[in-house]
Amino acid sequence: MNPSYRRRRISLVAAVVTVIIVVIVRFGGSIQPPGQSATSGSVITSPAITALNLLDIKGRAPKTGYTRAQFGDGWQVINGCDTREIILNRDLTNVVLDQSCNVVSGVLDDPYTGKTIQFSRGANTSAAVQIDHVVALSDAWQKGAQNLSATKRTEFANDPLELLAVDGPTNQAKLDGDAATWLPPNTAFRCQYVARQVAVKSKYQLWVTQAEHDAIARVLSTCPNQALPTK
Repeated sequence: MNPSYRRRRISLVAAVVTVIIVVIVRFGGSIQPPGQSATSGSVITSPAITALNLLDIKGRAPKTGYTRAQFGDGWQVINGCDTREIILNRDLTNVVLDQSCNVVSGVLDDPYTGKTIQFSRGANTSAAVQIDHVVALSDAWQKGAQNLSATKRTEFANDPLELLAVDGPTNQAKLDGDAATWLPPNTAFRCQYVARQVAVKSKYQLWVTQAEHDAIARVLSTCPNQALPTK
């Protein structure tokens, strides 16, 4: 064999071996692509991602006809307690209730900002903690809720799955944004936040826009085991 040819052949083999080693190290001892099982080759998806991919993708419907009253006349009263007080009692700690089922005081570990809020009921203090519709009612109206019955829309607006006690000013800043235009400043909560939006839209058969779908998918790509909330 020509010595020059032999040297070139050895160099080529060495280069190929080097590439294989780099690939194995890169993928943690396996040459499976990221996001796939090393044993089955199947793509790993979380319950939240699976549910997202089942939602219809459409454009926004006109906002024509939307009012808050389309989702009922304020908070429902259940066993003497209105929905706001029920959610405050669920989400706050060290809760003090009065005899009328009102939350007088408590502590909120705010999911949207990550800060701790000392809540005290009063004309000038109650707004420090507000109840957010995770899927804004206006957004829901434009993405299928106008096709729901009035009874179903009232259920939607009072569903604990759809509601969170949060920092008041941050809730006001959200307006009626979807995930494409607004996410909580607290990045550690974003996976749970968008998963809850997906859960709500799945439950009430609402759709997402393409931009919204893509924004949620980007967030969920950072938490591949994200569960889908049920309450």
